[in-house]
Amino acid sequence: MKISYLAAVFSVGLALLSPLHAVAAENKGANTATAAAGMPANEGKVLSTLDAPGYTYMELANTEKRFWIAAPTTRVKVGDRVRFEQSMVMKNFNSKTLNRTFDQVIFVNSATVLN
Repeated sequence: MKISYLAAVFSVGLALLSPLHAVAAENKGANTATAAAGMPANEGKVLSTLDAPGYTYMELANTEKRFWIAAPTTRVKVGDRVRFEQSMVMKNFNSKTLNRTFDQVIFVNSATVLN
């Protein structure tokens, strides 16, 4: 019984510390608008892409919100709708390869083209 209780407490704590939880809280209003438009928070339409060794950076639009994700190399083009699994949010991320600093990048485990 003690192990189950500890596992539940650990799971709740982990969920509260998750970067996804932080972004969801930060963008609560945007997520409500997104739900109304029928596009989940972990999806977006590709506005632009940048390729770097091992990564594809994608600028996505989700209702009125624009944001960048970095996924393992993915074949994607402007206009595609992409669903992703978030891993970690980095603020003021400097990519030496691209010689660019992003205000915020969501590093994702995977990105799937839906159309």
